Amino acid sequence: MTIEERIVQSETHIFKAVFPNTTNHYDTLFGGTAMHLMDEVAFITATRFTRQRVVTVSSDRIDFNRPIPSGTLVELIGKVIHVGNTSLKVHVEIYVEEMYSDTREKAINGTFTFVAVDEHKKPVKIV
Repeated sequence: MTIEERIVQSETHIFKAVFPNTTNHYDTLFGGTAMHLMDEVAFITATRFTRQRVVTVSSDRIDFNRPIPSGTLVELIGKVIHVGNTSLKVHVEIYVEEMYSDTREKAINGTFTFVAVDEHKKPVKIV
């Protein structure tokens, strides 16, 4: 399988409902919760691409462009955007959807870098 085919096959989509226990005092999704969900989706994407142990080594810029209110749905999409020798970058977007209408907007996006590691936590080649 080519790298391009692996990128397509590893794209990950996860849906979540935004409940009050995940919101802040403005009744919008807490930023830390959004970052947690993004890292989780990025990890799943990286693992599906490499089929190896991976660890998060950095999160590059995360842009919060729109608040995500309680009572909405979110879709998180992870996609590999760069493959190095031992590391890869996964871009994650969060879209917010109204539950009872067709309204959908991109709310948050960011990039996470992972390194593939062996059982001794030493970097290993991805491809």
